[in-house]
Amino acid sequence: MKPSICLIEDDPIMGEALVERFDIEGYGCDWLRRGRDALQPLRNKDYALVVSDIRLPDISGEQLYAELLAAGQPLPPFLFITGHGAIDQAVRLLKLGAEDYLSKPLDIPVLMGKVRDLCARAAPPAHSFRQLGISRAMRSIEAMLPRVAANARTVLITGESGVGKEVVARALHDVASAGKTQPFVAVNCGAISETLMEAELFGHEKGAFTGAVSQRRGCFEQADGGTLLLDEIGDMSLAMQVKLLRAIQERSIMRVGGEKPIPVDIRLICATNRDLKKMVETGGFREDLYYRIHVVQIDVPPLRERQEDILWLAERFLAELSNGGVVRRLDAGAKTALLTAPWPGNVRELRHCLERACVLSAAPEFSANDLFGVNDGGVSRVAARTLADHVAASERCHIVEALAGNDGRIAETAAQLGISRKNLWEKMKKYDI
Repeated sequence: MKPSICLIEDDPIMGEALVERFDIEGYGCDWLRRGRDALQPLRNKDYALVVSDIRLPDISGEQLYAELLAAGQPLPPFLFITGHGAIDQAVRLLKLGAEDYLSKPLDIPVLMGKVRDLCARAAPPAHSFRQLGISRAMRSIEAMLPRVAANARTVLITGESGVGKEVVARALHDVASAGKTQPFVAVNCGAISETLMEAELFGHEKGAFTGAVSQRRGCFEQADGGTLLLDEIGDMSLAMQVKLLRAIQERSIMRVGGEKPIPVDIRLICATNRDLKKMVETGGFREDLYYRIHVVQIDVPPLRERQEDILWLAERFLAELSNGGVVRRLDAGAKTALLTAPWPGNVRELRHCLERACVLSAAPEFSANDLFGVNDGGVSRVAARTLADHVAASERCHIVEALAGNDGRIAETAAQLGISRKNLWEKMKKYDI
């Protein structure tokens, strides 16, 4: 079910334009021209977001928001539109708990970025896959998956080694399968020799080559009706790329030693940590295959660029590593060290770091030393900072930890920290959270 937006706007030209844009982006929209007309729908309907002008013909957006707050009911996020003369009202609304405001004339790409972010944050966990993270980047990826699953049969996932490309691929498969039992087959193209790659992907007939003592279905056939992930596709040889292109174009394969094509119905996901476009320019990757698999690209950012996810992931990894026993905890120093580490190995390195600590330490609470050792990781970097840098890093760490504990919910986090939502919002802007 697509997220629904309540639009409160009396300008017919702007209202029509926004309704059309929301529809293109995949959102449902109820358009109301007067503030009081929105009171009943907001009480009775579950909206993901309210986009409201502050100046309305009957009551102001501020009055409307105040009345709804006074009623004590749970409210969706409010995003206000304001003219330059009403900035003071918009600031008051932020203090009351509104999420954000935009000034006229509207910058539509900026508006849609905020709409996608707020709708993703407000959305309940309606899918069978686990949340990918609480950072804006991962929530944006999570929000786009239903659209990609419904409209794309070929997807390219890019990102550094260890960022979680296969996790995103499995999440996309889970959304696409919608609770049905469908196969998910993953192949690491960099781990299979060139001589065996064709048989691995397309299968072989009995007697096709020495050692082929029986017929074997390849990965394409095994994934029929579901999803095939070709990981590290940039490592595939040019000769094999030709055969893969033909299989993608014709949606059928030929077993090694076979004589008739076999149709396959798959969702193909390709993943790589290499720059395929540069490889095309240097002749290392076929241009026609690049454009065939580059229909939809999902880029997974490195862990150092989405620090909000670090403690969120750490908690989940520690729960998994407990094996049903006592879940280990992290002390303040360990959390700071995790947040300041560069993580060249990304999520995979984070998990290995915690797994190593679980093996080597029996302590119920890990310190930075348990995770990195005395002269390693974030410990030395924290010690080398000025006092001002250390205070700022500690405050940012505390805010990120609180956001992780509240799954990114602003109101609950602000209440836990003992500050206003506006103050939290300002600190998040300051620290680029």
